[in-house]
Amino acid sequence: MYFLNSVWDWFWFCFWIFAYVAYLFALIYILIDIFRDHSLNGWLKAVWVLFLVFVPFVTALVYLIARGKGMAERSARKQVEYQEYSEEEIRATSFANPASEIEKAQSLREQGLITDGEFEALKNKALGGKY
Repeated sequence: MYFLNSVWDWFWFCFWIFAYVAYLFALIYILIDIFRDHSLNGWLKAVWVLFLVFVPFVTALVYLIARGKGMAERSARKQVEYQEYSEEEIRATSFANPASEIEKAQSLREQGLITDGEFEALKNKALGGKY
């Protein structure tokens, strides 16, 4: 790489690589937003995508100016949906009912599969270590 002889050559090379990657991320984010928006019909989505393919820089600027506010609102709404879904999944897979966990441990102890010490440890775990 003989064209990178000085520090400033390296600086500008890194800057343009960074700018190019940031630009690609912006285009991908705009594409995601186009298909996330349910208020746009299929023809308008196709027009936006065609313009992004053939005139990407200008189209990206126009899209961000014209639809930037809606883009932010859709993104915020999606984050809330992800958070709610995540909390529901955590509740569904966690120790939601300590009494049922204690009953399971009790039946395992009665069957002789666990010792009294293991039963106590499971009971404490189900109760959150409070007792």
